[in-house]
Amino acid sequence: MPEGLTLVRRQERTLALWKAERNLHRKLAAACFNRAWDYLEMRRRTAEDDVEMLNFAHTSMYHWRLVGSPRQIAIGEWQLSRAYVEVGFPKLAIQLAKSCLDRCTANDLSDIVHSANEGLARAYAANGEYRKAQKRISLAKSQLGKLKLTAEDRKVYGDQISETASLIRSVSRRHGPPGERQGTSD
Repeated sequence: MPEGLTLVRRQERTLALWKAERNLHRKLAAACFNRAWDYLEMRRRTAEDDVEMLNFAHTSMYHWRLVGSPRQIAIGEWQLSRAYVEVGFPKLAIQLAKSCLDRCTANDLSDIVHSANEGLARAYAANGEYRKAQKRISLAKSQLGKLKLTAEDRKVYGDQISETASLIRSVSRRHGPPGERQGTSD
């Protein structure tokens, strides 16, 4: 067999393997995202559940960073932010939510920027920064209102924003605003 033909076949096999690996990373990213979401939706989690939730969210991000688009990575950052709020690490949640928002802005992801602002609002509320949380949730509501979505998608996103708005009201009544912690930026 001519040398050039052997090289072409080797390259074709390498490309096929590369595509198979990319597909595997995509499948694992999506499956881990969904498992992390299952834990986020649990009403009562144990400490072990919290660890599993974080493991799945981080594993999903690992795989998306290898093969995902900026949109998929931003959604993963949003999920990680939400998970860190749930386990009591609001500063890390703020960092991840800001990264999500920055990625949405840099990549013109106007269809999900409302989620980035919802996540940032939730993280600010968990950190006791209620004014910033309220500002971000208002922005998320406004952004969502401008999008053309299916009724189902509008309900899902609207419910997330409403849940975060309720959290902000509930937490700020218990803990603020007199003792509100002020951050340096929003």
